[in-house]
Amino acid sequence: MSTPYLVRVAEDAADREACFAVRKEVFVGEQGVPEDLEYDAYDADAVHVLAVRDDGVPLGTGRLLHGEAAVAQTGADASVGSLGRLAVAEPARGLGVGAALVRAIEDAARARGLAAVDLHAQTHALGFYERLGYEPYGSEYLEAGIPHQGMRRPL
Repeated sequence: MSTPYLVRVAEDAADREACFAVRKEVFVGEQGVPEDLEYDAYDADAVHVLAVRDDGVPLGTGRLLHGEAAVAQTGADASVGSLGRLAVAEPARGLGVGAALVRAIEDAARARGLAAVDLHAQTHALGFYERLGYEPYGSEYLEAGIPHQGMRRPL
């Protein structure tokens, strides 16, 4: 049984708080990422996307860094956006929410004239991103104590 949901760019403070609540549930609560690492200065200027159930319950989120904020994440290439903080609440997993969030972030990147999207995937999620057209590059590394792999998709 599927749950109807909508994916959109977070538009106001309430939307951002919903994004942060999902991130806290998934990254801080489930994965043990320290809260001071989960939230950073990039949140203020990032494009946040939000998946909400028809009744308004937040299901997932992700963010796009672009311009100067993305340069440190993408190998100093300002034409590449950085997808990050993709999180889907446990009850919504398997409903296509994650893929819909990735596509919404890609749409936001295209709207800003970006040529590609880069991301730092947790290694358990490599297959998910590969199915969406992302290709791994470089070596595996640790981020917040979790194994990650760089990936990129041209737009």
